[in-house]
Amino acid sequence: MPSSSATAETIWAPSCGGWKMDLAKRNLVITGFMATGKTTVGRGVAARLGRPFVDMDALIAERAGCSIPEIFRRYGEVTFRQLERALCEELAPREGLVIATGGGALVDEANRNMLARQGILICLDCEIPTLLRRLRNVADRPMLWGENPEQRLRALWAKRQAAYAAIPHHVDTTSLSVQEVVERIVSRYGTPPTVWQVKTPTGSYPVHLAAAGLDALGALVYEAGIRTMAIVVSDKNVGPLYSARAVESLQRWGLAAQAITLPAGEEHKTLATVASLYDRFAEMGLDRSGVVVALGGGVITDMVGFAAATYMRGVALVQVPTTLLGMVDASVGGKVAVDHPRGKNLIGAFVQPLLVLLDPLLLDTLPEIEYRAGLAEVIKHGIIGDPDLFAALESSDPPDLGWVLRRQLQVKIDVVEEDPYEKGRRVVLNLGHTFAHAFEVLSDYRLHHGLAVSIGLAAAAHLAELRGLCSSETRQRILTVLERHRLPTRYDAHPPEAVYAAMALDKKRQGSRLRFILPRAIGEVVIDGDIPQSLVLEALERTCA
Repeated sequence: MPSSSATAETIWAPSCGGWKMDLAKRNLVITGFMATGKTTVGRGVAARLGRPFVDMDALIAERAGCSIPEIFRRYGEVTFRQLERALCEELAPREGLVIATGGGALVDEANRNMLARQGILICLDCEIPTLLRRLRNVADRPMLWGENPEQRLRALWAKRQAAYAAIPHHVDTTSLSVQEVVERIVSRYGTPPTVWQVKTPTGSYPVHLAAAGLDALGALVYEAGIRTMAIVVSDKNVGPLYSARAVESLQRWGLAAQAITLPAGEEHKTLATVASLYDRFAEMGLDRSGVVVALGGGVITDMVGFAAATYMRGVALVQVPTTLLGMVDASVGGKVAVDHPRGKNLIGAFVQPLLVLLDPLLLDTLPEIEYRAGLAEVIKHGIIGDPDLFAALESSDPPDLGWVLRRQLQVKIDVVEEDPYEKGRRVVLNLGHTFAHAFEVLSDYRLHHGLAVSIGLAAAAHLAELRGLCSSETRQRILTVLERHRLPTRYDAHPPEAVYAAMALDKKRQGSRLRFILPRAIGEVVIDGDIPQSLVLEALERTCA
């Protein structure tokens, strides 16, 4: 993979006014129902990360001089919960720990809030039949004492579900080994934060990749020089999940922060929606000393970015993507736009953000189809410039998400630094998009962008083979990796002639000629602007279902 001047740093500790926050020092707090593996997993995670491990139940028993069952027998559950609360208060301000709680410790909202201040809360889940198999001996489980332990377990499990649902991050242990659970937690929550400085013609901007980074949003914005107002714009899907956290983080740093929630969906990515944002910005008193935070998927980062770029001739913009597609495509590179009935992203601008914040933990609430759609763009980056990334995605052993994000971001940053305004090489990032945008236009934007890109990549692979640019083996590798990740490689909604006609307003055309980005090999693509219509139609025929 080519090197870039924007090399990743693993030091991420913004400081101002004596404040310092290193998210790598946040505690990992592992909780969940009995027999989900909290202690064993917690000990394994601590060993992998080289962190101190605290088993809350074991520490309570050690200090009391007797076992947990004996505490229940002698003093009752109320006393045990008081000891639990006191230990939560003691551990809450500490840093860099892996903490395994008792099954009921974080059912208490006050305990949850205490440990969440300096910790990432992770709930281990498990299906009841598996729990019953693991709980052969209930003698050391005071909450199951009495007649019919199975009935008591089911009742207790049901009673605690609402509290467990309030914990933001979950790992289902039902069908995983202890080691698999450990590796999943380490890869998702234990990866050190990373920052790139992306060079632009007018300076640079940072891209932060940090688990739980949303909680540091206010500090990052403050350190970037914004001291007055922040408006967080999201949609009805993401807003209820994350807007309040973003606003709270900004308010902690003295900014007058407010939230706007828009309708969700590509069909709302229009000038009319942007006009409504102008009205709201004016009503809220936004001026050039403030900042707009785009919190959402690619539609939000594109559209809100365009609104920020054009309101008062430009106000500061912070991109906080919440989808994999947004993280790998829309938020980095400075392109913002809205759609037009005649074409996707026809009305737009280039604007460099104040900063970009990528928090992979925001992907925990992502629907599966959104995750798969984002993988299409990741695969695209592998085809463009990283054979190792592509090979990892071909593997039956899924690569670590943090590693995937860092690899594909490096590919994109290398390209946008070389060509920030899409005058030359940057057009290669549109691999598959000439086809994809036509599919989207013909579907009235009901087809998900990521799924359209997947079909577009397949069509580009067919066209490259027909053009004599790539081998049948390369074409098949592309189709196979898309299918491995359950992404579409065929379409059946419109005839090839209609798709070709819909390409007429593609932004990559030169005059009346369409330009296609086509793979020559994995890791190498070319720009071809001299392809006969007959070959394009044949490639589309091969892509038809």
